[in-house]
Amino acid sequence: MSRVTTTDLHFHLLEGESLLDGLERTGHDVEYQCRSGYCGVCRLTLLEGKVSYDEPPLAYVGQSEILPCCCKVIEPIHVECRVSGQAELPLELEQREFDF
Repeated sequence: MSRVTTTDLHFHLLEGESLLDGLERTGHDVEYQCRSGYCGVCRLTLLEGKVSYDEPPLAYVGQSEILPCCCKVIEPIHVECRVSGQAELPLELEQREFDF
């Protein structure tokens, strides 16, 4: 079981679970489309640790980026990803009046 640290919490991947599945299971906000490394929509920033790929993804992967849909976590990692609903809110919110 690989240890994953995100912006908001720590968790372990379950046996056979992809990083994308683990992030979804723990309530993280990760966009995705293909789940196979083709589109690159799920791209995250890797802050620490190492991953590998069984086959090189078709989507471009820059330095310090990973595709959680198809990477294999090979040592504890730290990624930039937030739990859904935990996004930073602006200090001042604009108030609006609505006429119904």
